Parts: sequence; C-alpha cells; structure tokens
Amino acid sequence: MMQNYSCPLTLEDEQIITLAHGSGGKLTSRLIEEIFLPAFSNEHLSMLHDGAVLNMPSNQIVFSTDSYVVQPIFFPGGDIGKLAVIGTVNDLAMCGARPYYLSCGFIIEEGFLQAHLKRVVESMKNEAAANFLRIVTGDTKVIERQAGNNIFINTSGIGICMVDYPINPRQITPGDMIILSGDIGRHGMAIMAQREGLEFSSPLISDCASLFPTIEALLSEGVIVHCLRDLTRGGLATALVELSETSKMDFLVEEESIPVCEAVYGACEILGFDPLYVANEGRFIAFVPENQATQALKIMQRFSEGEAGLIGHVLSASSSPGVALKNAFGTERYLYRLVGDQLPRIC
Repeated sequence: MMQNYSCPLTLEDEQIITLAHGSGGKLTSRLIEEIFLPAFSNEHLSMLHDGAVLNMPSNQIVFSTDSYVVQPIFFPGGDIGKLAVIGTVNDLAMCGARPYYLSCGFIIEEGFLQAHLKRVVESMKNEAAANFLRIVTGDTKVIERQAGNNIFINTSGIGICMVDYPINPRQITPGDMIILSGDIGRHGMAIMAQREGLEFSSPLISDCASLFPTIEALLSEGVIVHCLRDLTRGGLATALVELSETSKMDFLVEEESIPVCEAVYGACEILGFDPLYVANEGRFIAFVPENQATQALKIMQRFSEGEAGLIGHVLSASSSPGVALKNAFGTERYLYRLVGDQLPRIC
C-alpha cells in the first residue's frame, strides 16, 4: 500500500511532514509502518503490493469513488477521515450495497502535522471497523506547500448488492412516498460556523454518520425500495430536483414536514442561507411504494430518534418534470438546483 510517492518524504522532528531530497526511501517506509499499516492492517494490505487481490461473492458488485477536501479538516461531529470513509460507504448504501472493501489515496501538503495525520487515520480506522469493511490498498502523495497545511483524501469502495432488484432513480413510480431520514442542514452549517469562528447559543454539530445500518434494516426487513439518495452537496432541494429530472416524474413535497433543528434554522436565518440547500452527510431520502411507507418509516425512525418522516410523494410522469414545494398556507413554489457553491469545501 502507498509505495509510490511523487516526492521524497521526511518527518521533521516528528511534528510536521516536509519535502526533502535524497532521503525518501527509509522515511517513506517509516510513514507506512508507523501510521498506515498499524491502523489499516489486514491480509490484503500486508502484501504491500501494487494492488489487492480480492475474493468477492457472486452477486452484483457496486463500485463508487469520491474525494474529500473539507476545510477545516476537524469539525464538531467529525473530521475529514471519518467523512472520507462514511461518504463512500453511504454512496454504496444508496445503491443497496453492503460495503466490503475500500481504497484510500492521500494528498498531503508539506507542513501538515504528523499528529493530525495520525488523528485522521485513526478516525478512518474506527469508521471502517464500525462498518465491517477493510481498507485494502491506497497511495500517498506529498506536495509542496500551497494554500496551507492541508490534506486531501480520495476513497473508492466496493460493495455487494443486498437485493436482486435495481435501486436507482429510474425505478421511481407514481404514487411512491418520499421519506426523509432526519433533520437537515447540520453538516453545512457546522462547517461554516467552524470555518468562520462563529458561535451560536445552540451548538452546531455535523450529522456526519454512516447510513448503511438504516439501509440494511430496510432491505433485510422486506421493504421494496425504489430509490435512495444521500443529501450531500446542494442539500435536500437539489437532490429532489435531480431525481425528478432523471426519473421524469413530478414530485410534491410538504415544506412543514421537513425538520430543521433550532440551531440550524437560527444560523441559516442570520447568515442568509436556505436550509433546503445546505449539505448533509448523514441524511437521505427513500422512495417506497405507498403500501410499504408505514413500515419503512417505522424502521427509519429507529435509527433517527423518531425524526424520520414522510415529506411528500411522486405525482406522475412528466415531459417537463419538477418538484413543487407546498407551504402551510397551501401555496406552491418550484425548487431548483443549487447554483454555484453555497458552502465551498463541505466534504
């Protein structure tokens, strides 16, 4: 794992990672031996080969990849290491897959603290263990100092489908109920507050969490799920619009049914953000047949302290699909995709 480096690496006084010339070999091995191998140790990784040879069940395989550049790298409720693991785990889960294997690639800017690297790696180790998956291959690059003492992580994941039917936007059917797994906007506002040094009377804590246990329960308990989508960049509104356009279906969503916690609502009001467009890292929507909505809702509420709720339904096929949001007064307005980066580097 991680044997190919673009630059030699040295650990200066065991505190920071810096670039040097002529001493990369031994020090590179030291970084691998002291930080990565102890955290991610397994029989595949211990081969220290250019790749991992994996034994997989015969079911359909799901493959996903994502990159993480969040700033700051440590935030209330998580850090970039936790985010890098659960982000890919959640992408696999949205396809109805059980995560099995993960690769990770690190790009580390010189000046990055070794203690911070260990903390990030420990978070990745803990999240991988909690989701019963193994990190089996990866790579590290150290680059010259640019914007600051940063770290960027890419993770790719392999999972196995837990059901023998497809779960994707094209399976969305008229009459499907839309269930939201919990309150929205926590992650984006927690990152914003941490980055800008803002303090509110109620703490803002990211919802960064694995969604796999909830999805596993839904599928193992017999709920037929047509589509799943985690609510990351662009938040709930953008996810709904994207799914409406892909499925070519009109949706109707009840604004009063969408939970927003007091801290997020207050922060959004002060800073001028719409919580519908604020990113999440531990929330998703499920599209299920109407006759299974009650069962699905009860299962999802077990994992959300009762916050999961029905927020809308699928109307019908449309040549110009869209998402109508109805407020408490019965007035409807259409939702649109997020334009630009409302909150840069939230994942």
